[in-house]
Amino acid sequence: MMINIPAQPYNYELPNLSNVALVIIDMQRDFLEPGGFGAALGNDVSRLRSIVPVLKQLLITFRQLNLPIIYTIEGHKSDLSDCPPSKIHRGNCQLKIGDIGPLGRILVLGEPGNAIIPELEPLPGEIIINKPGKGAFYNTDLPDKLSEQKITHLIFTGVTTEVCVQTTMREANDRGFECLLIEDATESYFPEFKQATIEMIRSQGGIVGWTTKAENLLQVLQNLSLSIK
Repeated sequence: MMINIPAQPYNYELPNLSNVALVIIDMQRDFLEPGGFGAALGNDVSRLRSIVPVLKQLLITFRQLNLPIIYTIEGHKSDLSDCPPSKIHRGNCQLKIGDIGPLGRILVLGEPGNAIIPELEPLPGEIIINKPGKGAFYNTDLPDKLSEQKITHLIFTGVTTEVCVQTTMREANDRGFECLLIEDATESYFPEFKQATIEMIRSQGGIVGWTTKAENLLQVLQNLSLSIK
């Protein structure tokens, strides 16, 4: 029986729960805490923390249902061999990728600032994708992970809406995945960018995907959880 989730521009349909995964994009200290890359670019990083409670509730529900959870972390090798010079020097900020900051070397894998924030720490068995670019499909094993688990539907959350989240959704859409963005589980340093991205994603009949509020998804999943019990 098809599972219908209220969404825009129309209901998002899940054929069954075995084909869906929650994707949490870049909820790492480098973007959400002072002293990281987001702050080095001059952003108010406190804005991004507003979605943490919603994300925690989504995590609880997906874990209760034993559904796949995928985290992405944007970061680079310690020698920066996977980071183009154009990315290193973009932004004209005092601290660049690879420089030592209050949270360790900025946007370098394994550094303290590159970790997922403690409130959303992954559990053993949950998938972590280290990505050198904005999109999670570029130069990663994400396609293999999704294929192995026969995932066809992706629930998107994380930061920032207009950059890494949207890029990954567009990559997924081009590969045939059905994508749903949770509006109150994604955030941007710039509220107008977030709203514009949401409208672009669901425009023209859902040209990139669907969008909805977390409560709509949670209600459906919680009802399914009760019926399973």
